[in-house]
Amino acid sequence: MGIFGTIMSKLGFGDDKPAEVAAEAAPADITYEAPVQVAISEVDVVGKLQALAANHGETLNWQSSIVDLLKLLGMDSSLTHRKELAAELNCPANLMDDSASMNVWLHKTVLQQLAANGGNIPANLLA
Repeated sequence: MGIFGTIMSKLGFGDDKPAEVAAEAAPADITYEAPVQVAISEVDVVGKLQALAANHGETLNWQSSIVDLLKLLGMDSSLTHRKELAAELNCPANLMDDSASMNVWLHKTVLQQLAANGGNIPANLLA
């Protein structure tokens, strides 16, 4: 699992996946119908982050800082780790050498990806 996958896991993405149905051996004259695909349910990202922030020992500005977001999730927030996450999310090469620009891009991209995967990220955090 990549770093972004770990972020998603820590926020509860995939916790409500339906159990996989094992296909039983059926006689040749019976047709097997695949189960109906279940829509992705929304993950309350903001609620989970606010709850974590309320119980955290230090004040963290996860709404605008990738470093604070990672800290809040109990993850490594070092520059090396952030560069790995940026590379995983295909950060433009020209931003990789400027940590401030990379951090802004990374924070926005992480939130956008969470929203794209069913997270309830408000529009003001995606802009």
